[in-house]
Amino acid sequence: MARQLLDPAGDRWWHTAGVAGRALHARAAVPPEQREVLVAAAWLHDVGYAPALAATGFHPLDGARHLRETGWPEEVVALVAHHSGARFLAEVKGLGSALSEFDDPRGWEGPLADALVWADQTTSPQGHPVGVDERLAEARARHGEGSDLALAHALRAPAVRAAAAATERRLALALPFDVRD
Repeated sequence: MARQLLDPAGDRWWHTAGVAGRALHARAAVPPEQREVLVAAAWLHDVGYAPALAATGFHPLDGARHLRETGWPEEVVALVAHHSGARFLAEVKGLGSALSEFDDPRGWEGPLADALVWADQTTSPQGHPVGVDERLAEARARHGEGSDLALAHALRAPAVRAAAAATERRLALALPFDVRD
């Protein structure tokens, strides 16, 4: 579904595929019963960028609404709605109350949400692995210093860094003992 909605020739598709690959690696950081949810959310996290779905222009909200309307599990919907500190950006955009229709803490806290943030925020727009600080700086530069993203940065960046660090700790503990399924 994501490839049908996103431009298969553009960076968004390559980023999405890279995030899904990182999510496959990050599965070791989440409980076994949540691993498929992580990978599904990784493939779908940016579906709201699809022009056909862009009702508000805020891709986490537009994507989550589409996923809910098409019957995806609420856990996936919440993860897409809140991925990578979307709640901070929603407030700056004046969409905090709209995003609150996805008021499910599974979307912004815990190992599963952290792992999706890590996968997204350690993948460049072209789909390559990068460090979290590099990705945060790249996004801020791409959007511009006066952008909503830049205005949300003071709250969003610490949350992104904390989620990524928590995932890296979980991976360090799990990977030596993880048996791939």
